[in-house]
Amino acid sequence: MSDETAPKLSPVEGHKSEGRYLRGTLAEEIADASIDHLSDANKSLIKFHGSYEQEDRDARKARAKAGVGKAYMFMIRLKMPGGKLTADQWLALDDIADQYANGALRLTTRQSIQFHGVLKGNLKATMAGINASLVTTLGGCGDVNRNVLSCPAPLPDPTRAQMQRDCDAVAEHLAPKAGKQSYHEIWLNGEPATFTDNPEIDEPLYGKTYLPRKFKVAFSLPHDNCTDLLAQCLGFLAISEGGQPVGYNLFAGGGQGQTNSNPDTYPLLAQPVGFIGLDEVLMAAEGVCKLFRDHGNRSNRKRARLKYVMKDWGLEKFREVFYRDYFKGPRRDPRPVEITGLDLHHGWQGMGGGKYFLGLSVENGRVRDDGAMRLRSGLRAIVAKYKPDIRVTAQQDIMLCGLTMDDRAGVDSMLSEYGIPRPETLSQVQRWSMACPAIPTCPLAITESERALPGVVDQLEVALKDAGLAGEPISVRMTGCPNGCARPYQSEVGIVGRGGTKYTLYIGGDSYGRRLNTEIQDGVPIEQIVPKLSKVFAAFAAERSNGELFGDYCTRVGLPKLKELIGAPA
Repeated sequence: MSDETAPKLSPVEGHKSEGRYLRGTLAEEIADASIDHLSDANKSLIKFHGSYEQEDRDARKARAKAGVGKAYMFMIRLKMPGGKLTADQWLALDDIADQYANGALRLTTRQSIQFHGVLKGNLKATMAGINASLVTTLGGCGDVNRNVLSCPAPLPDPTRAQMQRDCDAVAEHLAPKAGKQSYHEIWLNGEPATFTDNPEIDEPLYGKTYLPRKFKVAFSLPHDNCTDLLAQCLGFLAISEGGQPVGYNLFAGGGQGQTNSNPDTYPLLAQPVGFIGLDEVLMAAEGVCKLFRDHGNRSNRKRARLKYVMKDWGLEKFREVFYRDYFKGPRRDPRPVEITGLDLHHGWQGMGGGKYFLGLSVENGRVRDDGAMRLRSGLRAIVAKYKPDIRVTAQQDIMLCGLTMDDRAGVDSMLSEYGIPRPETLSQVQRWSMACPAIPTCPLAITESERALPGVVDQLEVALKDAGLAGEPISVRMTGCPNGCARPYQSEVGIVGRGGTKYTLYIGGDSYGRRLNTEIQDGVPIEQIVPKLSKVFAAFAAERSNGELFGDYCTRVGLPKLKELIGAPA
């Protein structure tokens, strides 16, 4: 293709190309106290450093009336492979939430933590504080490999232990190299970065324009798909023999986001590429990353994800190009292994060696004190006293790990003291629900999500109890826009923001992440969501086969019947 006929690159590609390996003029704009926000180019570049520029949308109308413009602030996201933290790191991050952010920590759907409400003048101090705890934010956002997921449960299982090691190794291997130098220069007063102007040396994996868009990796188990492997750009499904890990089935091309009124965008599930040995993990991860770098769409960011390369090429061409150009190991067919379950890892569970972990359900991942339920204070007190290791799950929950039997009574007593509910006291629908932050912090949100889902869950609890389904593990996920950060397109009930107080309703996914759901009605007012679903619940309770899951029932009876039940246009 000639230069004259090649598609025009998106503006972000120019920001990256001219950004001197993620430096841009970030240092100068961060230091300039006369401005409260960043230029467009630096807004693009700061994402690679783990931050998004946002605004307080709750304050927008009042500020507009007063003629004082937007209330700019920043979100900062950590990079913590497998969701792992020490007790001291948790306490340090809790301090930062008070000192520089909005007094809360937000557990994400990718086993990370976000701070919201950081002012531009506090950005550098916040970044320095995070790094002083030996946690980084580099690659938390941006067109690079994001946080790598792995089952966080510290169970006495050689395969889980292998996955954690490989998770850490992939995260390190796919981290930016020149970008890391720029990061230290800007945020940590490191020596000014010097580069050769040769991308193959400075940034050998990514080059100076990095990837076309974000890249997401996860490790998972067939019987415990707690990281939603099929939603990822790249997935490693662990294969064991005789209780020992032997390799992975490699998946590629998953992703959630779509754009309203753009039929060329849609969620997709990852496809099985082949089987790899344990010694081939890094080569496979690098190979798929490079394939995306070279063949992803750099002109239209709406279609710049790896999933569209897979969709447009088809699985066989993807395999052909991957094995021919990007992977030097043997080509092997995937092993015949299916995903069969997902564990939320709630409650007290044994780790072996006389140690235990406690998995707690955190509503929509928001760690804060709210009336009698003082989750943040209680977690701080427990962590300070017992010094457990911390694990964040891909379901926005938290584990306290390495506790002893002697600790258990004291921890349970402190949970009661601080009003923190044990998971077994919560409804199934609350435990299986997730929401993205949405308004007031996310600039992409077109409806409420985190602040709206609790009310919907309260109604769902009543509806499910009335239908005799209170014990059913029905997954419900809500997002404030179609980008799908809480992975709503795989859940049994997906509620996706459409605008105002209206949502697009999806039904028929799978609690274990094996199937996409289907749009059942667009533009549903929030107050009508549960009444409509109640009719489907009643039919499910009356017509289900033995042990049938809700999503499987919806798939079996088909879309026309479901639409008839809720009164949706055919």
